[in-house]
Amino acid sequence: MKRLITAATGLALLALPLFLPLDGLSAAGRITCGLFLFAAVYWMFAPIPIYATSVVVILLQLALLSNASPLVEFLGFPYASVDAPSADKFTGTLAHPILILFLGGFMLAAGAQKYHLEKNLVRVFLSPCKSPQLLLIGVLGVCALLSAFMSNTATTAMMFAVLIPVLGALELDDPLRVSLALAVPIGANIGGIITPIGTPPNAVALGALAEQGIRVSFASWMVIGAPLALVSLVFVTVVLLKMFPPKAKTIELKMTGRFDLSAKAVLLYVVAGLTIVLWATESVHEIPSSVVAFLPIALLPALGIIGTNEIRGISWEVLWLVAGGISLGYSLKDSGLATWMISLVNWTSLGNTGVIFGFLVLSVLMANFLSHTVTTSLLVPIAISLGTSGVLAGPGSLAVIAIGIAIASSYGMSLPISTPPNAIAIASGAVDTPQMAKVGVVMAIFGLVVIGGLAIFLWPLLLK
Repeated sequence: MKRLITAATGLALLALPLFLPLDGLSAAGRITCGLFLFAAVYWMFAPIPIYATSVVVILLQLALLSNASPLVEFLGFPYASVDAPSADKFTGTLAHPILILFLGGFMLAAGAQKYHLEKNLVRVFLSPCKSPQLLLIGVLGVCALLSAFMSNTATTAMMFAVLIPVLGALELDDPLRVSLALAVPIGANIGGIITPIGTPPNAVALGALAEQGIRVSFASWMVIGAPLALVSLVFVTVVLLKMFPPKAKTIELKMTGRFDLSAKAVLLYVVAGLTIVLWATESVHEIPSSVVAFLPIALLPALGIIGTNEIRGISWEVLWLVAGGISLGYSLKDSGLATWMISLVNWTSLGNTGVIFGFLVLSVLMANFLSHTVTTSLLVPIAISLGTSGVLAGPGSLAVIAIGIAIASSYGMSLPISTPPNAIAIASGAVDTPQMAKVGVVMAIFGLVVIGGLAIFLWPLLLK
């Protein structure tokens, strides 16, 4: 019944703007406003899977707003002196360059999991950790490193599989159990900001910027994300050790295994290494990162490194979800809705600092209750429209606010529902919701202060 009520509410909101006195908003803008409200409700409350909502949004845009729809001409939807978008513009989001970049990352992750590369990296990094403090640092660092290139959820699930025996060997009242259980999702969430392919919100921001002719290279993103992640990992290490000081003095880890040196595994290492090097040096050779992504996309299946099972296991639903967000951003701009929404508020009175910090606060707050990707999909198009309307001034203002929103969403990690890694941590039984919320709120405040400072003072110099 709850799902039916939510579904009906979303459909009602889809039609509602057509009947409201929204002065100055074109018919196309009203349709887009309804689509935005429909997507927001369906993404927030998920009466159908959120990735399915994204595809339905594209379908509705094709049916109601594209030049392929007879309804556009029949109902006379004006587009403020521009033609209705082509159908290819909407369908093309499913093969957007940013999605291709993500697909390349997914292919590398699939290969790493098949040949247990990630487990062997965990063994190498954690085996020397003999004290609780070193183990905590090691868990945070490994989770962040792996999450920079593979799914945060997969990283968390794999790490808990490794840590369950350790948690079981500790005394039930040892706070180290809580620290380690929280270190996994926090490290995974923070690691997602290191690279453009670390987490889907990054793709949403980059996709929106690409439509404005702004291309942020793989290396440029890492220059922004990696130092911030490092500072955050140091900070959360101190926080966890202060809040949950360990009782155990030493830790014994029994981790065995070796790197796979079969021919196909070695080929995987070569392709992965070459891809990552080319991504990191994009500013030197000027080959777009989405083009470089075709190395793993083409070579891993062609060389038999991964097969049909691995390809079927790729998170295609994430690509669909991101495509819907990019597609909705098109309509917000083309229909005039974004411009109309901006005109309702005196944004200039807030100044650059007020606008940027306001969106960062919204991003962190919303990300605690919604999917991080959904949060970014809803906020970035509006923020981009503010920039293009002249509200934001200064070098790199569009890139600063879009990337800021995406990164800030990763600091929304106070609740079990905030992100799948948090849910996995709660399911382990080693941590409860109040403990997670306590650390999550501290990290959210820290993230807002640091990201806000960087976005206002440093990032404009890096993103000219």
